[in-house]
Amino acid sequence: MILASRSPQRRAILEQLGIPFEVRIAEVDELGEGPPDEVVAENAYRKAAAVAGLARADGADGADGADGADGADGAGGADGADGADAPVVEGTPDATDELVLGVDTIVTLGGRIYGKPGDVEDARSTLRTLAGRRHAVLSGVCLIEGPRVRTAVSTTLVELRALDEALIDWYLATGEWSGRAGGYAIQGRGAALVRRIEGDYLNVVGLPVALLLELAPELLWGG
Repeated sequence: MILASRSPQRRAILEQLGIPFEVRIAEVDELGEGPPDEVVAENAYRKAAAVAGLARADGADGADGADGADGADGAGGADGADGADAPVVEGTPDATDELVLGVDTIVTLGGRIYGKPGDVEDARSTLRTLAGRRHAVLSGVCLIEGPRVRTAVSTTLVELRALDEALIDWYLATGEWSGRAGGYAIQGRGAALVRRIEGDYLNVVGLPVALLLELAPELLWGG
């Protein structure tokens, strides 16, 4: 399998599962606005499709498969992914038939998307907004193998503690906020900011394993 991501967390999760993979990355223009479940599904598709060397056929929409994840009810959204084979893609001269995995993760609250903070003050503002409130972490997962496209969305609800300025200052000083959707990393020192979660913990880390294996259970035995 090819992982279309530079995320060390996603690599670590796949290694933990014993799933063989290699990393290939292609730069893509990612969506930053729109319905959150559609944004993550489309971004995951774009990442996977770019690495797979695929282009949409006329009328095909890479995010269509995410319709099965309506409401983003955690990994249950994968139930609709059985119909996610509908998007049709066509190969370019250097296209690959290998299985390609694209993933995108965002934080959302009140319909607003909180991506990776641009700087430390942006991270501070995001943490102040999320403090003491329950937000959603959404991951879009897209698997492309030849002409077959499987796309779905997983959601985990996360409630942060009430964060005073001293705690926010402490966390920002770690630098861990950089490059993290929502400005924190639950698998690191950001765990000190979290009160509780509902759903797949690994989804918050960056790769919803339950959803991935519902889409492609054969990954565990190399099929």
